[in-house]
Amino acid sequence: MKGFIDKALNAANSYNVWDYIWLKSTLIFLGILVGTYFAQFFIQYISVVWVVFILTAIWIVYRTFFKYWDKR
Repeated sequence: MKGFIDKALNAANSYNVWDYIWLKSTLIFLGILVGTYFAQFFIQYISVVWVVFILTAIWIVYRTFFKYWDKR
């Protein structure tokens, strides 16, 4: 487990500004998704929120585990 955490932290240290934008977007949309199930306002936009969340999550997983994983 320590090796996994070390590799993840090394990958995160390689992030550039755009990677942090994608990470923050992923977390924001995850928060909206959680909030959607408690508020009726976002229900009509749930499919859009899911699509944006999935796209940003895929991007950040790719950058973390494929692009920067063994860089250091």
